[in-house]
Amino acid sequence: MADEAVERRLAAILSADVVGYAHLMGADEADTLARLKAHRKELIDPTIARFRGRIIKLMGDGALSEFASVVDAVRCAVEIQRAMAERNASLAHDRRIELRIGIHLGDVIVEGDDLYGDGINIAARLEGLAEPGGIAISQQVFDQVEAKLDLRYRDLGERRVKNIAKPVRVYAIGLDGDDLTARASAGGASALRQEVRFCRTPDGVSIAYATVGTGPLLVKAANWLNHLEYDWQSPVWRHLLEELAGHHQLIRYDERGNGLSDWDVADISFEAFVRDLETVVDAAGPERFALLGISQGCAVSLAYAVRHPERVTRLVLYGGYARGRCRRGLPGAAERAEAILTLMRQGWGQENPAFRQIFTSQFMPDATAGQMQWFNELQRVTTSPDNAVRLRQAMDEIEVSDLLGRVSVPTLVLHCRDEALVPFEEGRRMARMIPGAHFIALEGRNHLILEDEPAWPRFRDEVNAFLRSGC
Repeated sequence: MADEAVERRLAAILSADVVGYAHLMGADEADTLARLKAHRKELIDPTIARFRGRIIKLMGDGALSEFASVVDAVRCAVEIQRAMAERNASLAHDRRIELRIGIHLGDVIVEGDDLYGDGINIAARLEGLAEPGGIAISQQVFDQVEAKLDLRYRDLGERRVKNIAKPVRVYAIGLDGDDLTARASAGGASALRQEVRFCRTPDGVSIAYATVGTGPLLVKAANWLNHLEYDWQSPVWRHLLEELAGHHQLIRYDERGNGLSDWDVADISFEAFVRDLETVVDAAGPERFALLGISQGCAVSLAYAVRHPERVTRLVLYGGYARGRCRRGLPGAAERAEAILTLMRQGWGQENPAFRQIFTSQFMPDATAGQMQWFNELQRVTTSPDNAVRLRQAMDEIEVSDLLGRVSVPTLVLHCRDEALVPFEEGRRMARMIPGAHFIALEGRNHLILEDEPAWPRFRDEVNAFLRSGC
């Protein structure tokens, strides 16, 4: 009987948010609030009303709206995005207020003036998949508007989104001036083609590195078990690589001991990791570039930025630490580290993924079974059991705390609050000790941010806004 009393209806839901809101607020809170209020009063609210929409909910950086007609919802979104592009045209990139919009047609639960259910949730997830200044729509929306509106559409393929059981097929809507040629995506052909080359370190190790994309130079330091080729196929790494290479000329490499780089090496140590980065940068040739470090790649990036500040324009550090597991002064750390190394020695190379699953569940506790299976296999094929142990030992002993106060380049630090692998306090500590660093706390438990979790659009927006401000 309770189900019969629930009021439901079919509705077109438009979800919008401001790209890089926290960055804009951090730069100038009063100016951002004033300009956002003006955009709402002069453009956004009147346009929603004109297309017979209703604002359901307002957040600081976004809004949910309901439309009886899905055609009206899409026309409203297109008009808003085109008008926002005109308003932003004369502004510097770091001052632009850009919106991301997602639209879904689905069943919603009505409770007073509020709406709930998967129809709302899917619209919000679509918004996170849209490009800055862009619009993402579901298959249900596409089926209704394709023949009715003279727009260009790009099929982004099926995407798994958080808390929705089945994959959602997503389309991007092309606006004036948009380039809808396919970037490397899960849904179709790839226009991004990386070029893999090799360079040799001072101790004779052959390091594989790759360049892809166009735009400002961005170098990504190596982290735990990369593979230049397999990463592009990965549901764990692909979205990050597409995003970075879509806006930059991205240079990345496989660390010694794994991937396409030499496995049979005498020296696996922190200093060797830093030399690998120095060698790749010198071989690739960029004079000045932004530098991205993820996980233990943060410590390597910190060391490089302190030694070569004249070459680094911006420093982005995500999920990292200045102190390895055995350098944090925690009781029992050495014993726990040795227990993990024993497991690695015994089970790393086996076909049965049970041993590697221990690491995967720490990296991505909220991953799907398919994502975990892929990461399990990546770890097996990317390095040998002996090298996995040696790499882990080197990372556990990292200690670069003394370098933090010597960082002189603009720095952005991001870390998930509840992640299991690297404590949140380690990221906060880095940001606190780096002069002038900007710190972003992300919501989530995964060490590696997956495309279908709420932290991903926030991470993407903050990093893009920070890197653009240095161009």
